[in-house]
Amino acid sequence: MSQFWLYFKVGLTHVLDIHAYDHVLFLIALMVPYAFKDWKRVFLLVSLFTLGHTLSLLLSVFGIVSVRASLVEFLIPITILVTAVFHLFTAGKSSKNESVTFVAGITLFFGIIHGLGFSNYFNSILPGKTSDKLLPLLEFALGIETAQIIVVFVVLVLAYIVQTFFRFSKRDWALVMSAFIIGVVVPMIIGSEIWNR
Repeated sequence: MSQFWLYFKVGLTHVLDIHAYDHVLFLIALMVPYAFKDWKRVFLLVSLFTLGHTLSLLLSVFGIVSVRASLVEFLIPITILVTAVFHLFTAGKSSKNESVTFVAGITLFFGIIHGLGFSNYFNSILPGKTSDKLLPLLEFALGIETAQIIVVFVVLVLAYIVQTFFRFSKRDWALVMSAFIIGVVVPMIIGSEIWNR
């Protein structure tokens, strides 16, 4: 049981680490247009994101897929930027009119990219035989998922407070948050190590 908490906590803190906020930024960008009443769509998107990064985590850890860490670290802020720009331009439009297939497909693909980022970290903390990695990997993934649920819940609560008590419209909330995320992520892309190669 102590091993479970060890890897669960590593997954949890890896997402919630203040110095490694890219995953949190993506979740914020993804959740910007939604509220608690959109819980079915939120659940679908978070589940697809989870499916994507768990799949890529498994494939990478078991040596089926290998991607340069610098490329993954470059692609992660790109996924955040694309998501934020998409919501910047669709702010105020009804999420019911949004193509579920398009958003779902993009979310799944971005989950795969983020999972590759997790796999590089996971492989660095758990050397050893591949056969010994499955259970710790699932424990690590469960910690990640729990952290994601926490982040999504906090974003939805914050959206509710801002829109209810501060009278922000849903459109204004989406515009401000998307613009803020773009402002944070562009320097990450410019400062990426990939430009030095």
